[in-house]
Amino acid sequence: MAAAASTQPPQPTKLPQLLERDPYLAPFETDFQRRYSLFYNRLKNIEENEGGLDKFSKSYKTFGVNQFVDGGIYCKEWAPGAEAVFLAGDFNGWNPFSHPYKKMEYGKWELFIPPGQDGYPPVPHGSKLKVVIRAQNGELLYRISPWARYVVRDEDKVNYDWVHWNPPQSYILGEGRATSNTNTSEKQHKYPSPKRLKSLRIYESHVGIASPEGKVASYKNFTYNVLPRIKDLGYNCVQLMAIMEHAYYASFGYQVTSFFAASSWEVLRFLLSNLRMWIEDYRFDGFRFDGVTSMLYHHHGIGTAFSGDYNEYFGLHVDEDALCYLMLANHMINFLHPECITIAEDVSGMPALCRPVAEGGGGFDYRLAMAIPDKWIQIIKELKDEDWNMGNIVHTLTNRRYEEKYIAYAESHDQALVGDKTLAFRLMDAEMYTNMSVLSPLTPVIDRGIQLHKMIRLITHALGGESYLNFMGNEFGHPEWLDFPRKGNNESYHYARRQFNLTEDHLLRYRFLNTFDRDMNKLEERFGWLASPPAFVSEKHESNKVIAFERAGLIFIFNFHPYQSYVDYRVGIETPGKYQILLDSDAAEYGGHQRLDHSTEYFSEEYPHNYRPNSLMQSNLQTTFSQHPRRCHKHHIEVYIPSRVAIVLQNMDIPK
Repeated sequence: MAAAASTQPPQPTKLPQLLERDPYLAPFETDFQRRYSLFYNRLKNIEENEGGLDKFSKSYKTFGVNQFVDGGIYCKEWAPGAEAVFLAGDFNGWNPFSHPYKKMEYGKWELFIPPGQDGYPPVPHGSKLKVVIRAQNGELLYRISPWARYVVRDEDKVNYDWVHWNPPQSYILGEGRATSNTNTSEKQHKYPSPKRLKSLRIYESHVGIASPEGKVASYKNFTYNVLPRIKDLGYNCVQLMAIMEHAYYASFGYQVTSFFAASSWEVLRFLLSNLRMWIEDYRFDGFRFDGVTSMLYHHHGIGTAFSGDYNEYFGLHVDEDALCYLMLANHMINFLHPECITIAEDVSGMPALCRPVAEGGGGFDYRLAMAIPDKWIQIIKELKDEDWNMGNIVHTLTNRRYEEKYIAYAESHDQALVGDKTLAFRLMDAEMYTNMSVLSPLTPVIDRGIQLHKMIRLITHALGGESYLNFMGNEFGHPEWLDFPRKGNNESYHYARRQFNLTEDHLLRYRFLNTFDRDMNKLEERFGWLASPPAFVSEKHESNKVIAFERAGLIFIFNFHPYQSYVDYRVGIETPGKYQILLDSDAAEYGGHQRLDHSTEYFSEEYPHNYRPNSLMQSNLQTTFSQHPRRCHKHHIEVYIPSRVAIVLQNMDIPK
């Protein structure tokens, strides 16, 4: 019996909780068990044969070219098809045979070069290197190590050079000092890694375009000019794009030349070590995994319209080796650095992708709510304002898996790129060039664009998920598109920049959108609706174009009607009390029409409305019950809600 028991495959210990939460997953229990078993066995193999996950994921400290404390150089590569391996470079006059590697097991090769006199390193800092591979046919192949830390290309050349990076001068990492070579003792950092945030407000950024000037902006520029702006806007997380060295600037970082310049075991070692290096050497505390859908399925999501049928997520079309890697990556990150977060860009809606590995899930913390920006584009492109469907908007913003965290966003870098349009450009288009000055008349196009821009972002922020993301510049309706220098635009940097200066010009209307975005984030920081349970939507009225919901003890009311304002509008609420306006998109500082009196007090009435026990009424109004026959909630309020306006109300009777 004991022998039989030992042959049982490992089980995800918390799978029953997952199946209890979503009984429709019960028919796929064996799929979850098989996926977890694959993960468990892969992890067990690492523990038994590679010295454990900690050592395995630190391979970037031994592979490639690393310097010992005594000045010696240790080199290691994986080249299973090579006949011989050599190191050549400036240090040996590019002699392809003077420094041969020794062949090891499993396709690995190693080389040790002793230090020179007085411990001087044999490979100088800044010198060029190549790994020379002698193929089975005798051909010599000069290659850059995939573990290289610094890869550059001269402007007049096509090929890239691997430059050995090991400056003799030590640099300061914190209170202490540490040398920059990769094989020294653990580096000391001045500040500890931040704890996980309950509410994540993400500012999606690209260092190179983070300047109004037409050039590749620097990290110093980002540090001194952009980070203070991000903090002032109320964002608490920066998502940096295009960090790894990439061949083509216009690729937005998707054509990586060196993973460490910033299903095979060695590939697994490489990928896990890459994550570990960015965490420990550069202090990154999170990763967004792009294109996860293309990894999860053998069909890569191509030509597949995911309907939500659970059979689409289980079966032979799922690439369980790729899923196993994602589970291992998330397990490693969470086990070694529990403060780190991971985000999945998955359009398929794979169930349990953002549940713990112990439940049989993928282990991600968040997934991008990718349907939301698509919905806003579809609405603005295809529908007249009078035809906007409130129920469809609410459905898109709330259609997410229970207890799997989603990052809501109205637009990201995808919409800003050339060939697409940002929300501001879709709403205001060519008039952004002529009518964004306060000295020019407020045209209907600009007025509509400014008001809807604020409303779309607020409702996405408050209703769409457990985190919020904005791409740099979009918060103030950045004009034009994003286009990197390329042959098609004569290598111009004109569109590869962010014109932050537009928000500082008080004669331009961009500052209204910028201020609203800041105050929206600051309000979330105070009340934490992103970390609160999902909202209760009490109203999505089609003809009135009104949406009302409660979250984090606040009441959000949106009137999307293009011209109809409502007096004495009854709104159902859960908690009775006296309410006042906290945020008003119609305020003057946001480019609004100042139609609301912020000193007005709204008192709840024990009158059921829209499935809430209370509703609100304005302090100087009398309510005639016969006008409101729907008695679904116990309490309500009555408010004045102008057209194209969003307001947020707080119960002033609840202790702060």
